[in-house]
Amino acid sequence: MSLMQNLPPASSIDRTDDPATYDARDLIRNGIQAHIVLDGQTYTLRITRTGKLILTK
Repeated sequence: MSLMQNLPPASSIDRTDDPATYDARDLIRNGIQAHIVLDGQTYTLRITRTGKLILTK
């Protein structure tokens, strides 16, 4: 089961000034990369060897 399946639809999320906070390592469980989908477009989030994040389409 992916993390995205656990999230409510974007239209039902309350908009507040307090943004959600996630630890990148929780999103990237295999230690390499995670796919993030937004409006049907898939993005890849990965952690580099030096501990930086890269998000690509």
